[in-house]
Amino acid sequence: MNLKKISPLLDALAILGWGILLLKYSSTGQLSILIHPNYFGLTLAGGIALLVIGGLKTWELLKLDRTTKQSRTSTANNSLRITEVEHVTLFPPSIGSTLMLGVALIGLLTTPRTFTSQTALERGLTESLPITRLQPQEFRNTTKPEQRSLVEWVRLLNFNPEPDTYRGQKVKVQGFVIHPPNIAEQYMWIGRFIITCCAADAYPIGLPVKLPIGQSRATFAPDIWLEIEGETIVEELQGKRKLIIQASSLKPIPQPKNPYDY
Repeated sequence: MNLKKISPLLDALAILGWGILLLKYSSTGQLSILIHPNYFGLTLAGGIALLVIGGLKTWELLKLDRTTKQSRTSTANNSLRITEVEHVTLFPPSIGSTLMLGVALIGLLTTPRTFTSQTALERGLTESLPITRLQPQEFRNTTKPEQRSLVEWVRLLNFNPEPDTYRGQKVKVQGFVIHPPNIAEQYMWIGRFIITCCAADAYPIGLPVKLPIGQSRATFAPDIWLEIEGETIVEELQGKRKLIIQASSLKPIPQPKNPYDY
């Protein structure tokens, strides 16, 4: 087939493919592991717009092809041969559309997955937040300690990093299990990923957990989700004084539909 006919068709198919992909993510709830909820509506609107544009472009190409076949004459063909100018490019004009269509097809055939504890370790597990996310006004509320989420505990530590301030407070948090290297088997971390825009900028936060006497972190595989109850203690871990959750109850829970925090 003539490359000049294939290229516009690939453009249209790539646009349609991405429209279908965005609508698939929206309808299946998979957007929650890819982007911040603030952008769900924009993504849905974008998918619909791409479907409309791709459909109109395809209809236009089919109509143009039909019209061209009906009006083609040998004289017109000869004229085209005379005036036609060859353009030399490093890559075929359809390469971009081919790549975009290929990525869309991969997205349609695969299921996106949440980040793992290994990703958290690779990105740098931390107990701190960027200064723009501290939101000091939240630290003056009357929320009971056991009602704080994991990210709220981390915000508190960013606002006042002295761990003794929170010693002996009740804790009830949810997150996934992380096994950092070079710590005793009686310790592990409970973590969450925080997302500001999309999965590409997600970063991990967490707190260390000290297991009850007689339990080892080998009992709790990395990446499983737990609801942990206990109270805060202060101990030296990895050469630093840290606020640690002394666990009294560790209950497995399903992974939340939206695994990120904000």
